[in-house]
Amino acid sequence: MHRRALWALPLALPFILAGAALPAWAQDKPALKIVVGFPPGGSADTLARLMADTLRADVGSVIVENRPGAGGRIALAQVKRAAPDGQTVILLPSGPMVLFPHVYKKLDYDPVADFSPVSLLARFQFGVVAGPSAPAKTVQDMIARAKAEPGQSSYGTPGLGTLPHFMGVLFEQKAGAPLNHVPFQGGGPANNALLGGHIHYKFDVVSETAEFHRSGKARILAVTGTQRDPQVPEVPTLREAGIDMDASAWFAVYGPAGLSPAVQTRLSQAFAAAVRQPAMRERMLGLGYEPVGSSPAELAAAQQADLNHWAAPIKATGVQLD
Repeated sequence: MHRRALWALPLALPFILAGAALPAWAQDKPALKIVVGFPPGGSADTLARLMADTLRADVGSVIVENRPGAGGRIALAQVKRAAPDGQTVILLPSGPMVLFPHVYKKLDYDPVADFSPVSLLARFQFGVVAGPSAPAKTVQDMIARAKAEPGQSSYGTPGLGTLPHFMGVLFEQKAGAPLNHVPFQGGGPANNALLGGHIHYKFDVVSETAEFHRSGKARILAVTGTQRDPQVPEVPTLREAGIDMDASAWFAVYGPAGLSPAVQTRLSQAFAAAVRQPAMRERMLGLGYEPVGSSPAELAAAQQADLNHWAAPIKATGVQLD
């Protein structure tokens, strides 16, 4: 994935200068709710809970609410309907905001018009992961086996139309390797299926399977970014493995449309300040995320750049979901 705009986001924001004070967060407000569209235990849920723990020092009460299903669309529908008072936000990966508009024939939300950008929190890449039931030791071995036995090699994802699903489709196209897609309701169930030997492969956030890779329970055959991941430096990129493909993603926070500029700024400052906390940065880096903490305008620009970038590749694959 070309990251000409995404990777070049400026990190020096006016409101994150050293010593800049955050706007006061009214103490009589209800708890800030961070909605996550996936089950507990996945990467989005993990990051949301880390953010909640860090935000409490500045914001007060923060809760994380899991609303899994439909690749995050159920949670998005909930936040779309929420009052634009700054008390409800959604933390999600980039897929529902930049891929779904191209993948689904009809969406019940507009990723630009129905939400207020708050902050791009982090960037991350994926791994091509082989489970214990997959004999492949390399990506080329995986491809050879898939071609020799069409339809017999399966890969699991958090659901139809999610970013891992599209990565699998794009991998099939680039590698000419027919794979059998098995959708689950979230990354956790898919991970369990992989480790249990029920599926062969998974396109997963590196942080989700790095420990399994190191322990030998699973094998990361390649990573999807332009550079090797420091969590598994011995693993090649897809380009190094001979596949002309690179794709990365990001986590961001959005509120419902109609947030006032003051509320939008207050939320953005709070999340950016949380990302800047040394302990939080260390945790994010340990999970394989590149901390960002952007302004609303920078998140909007990154979203639009990716919406434009993914349009042609998705159309070329012919993937269309109801």
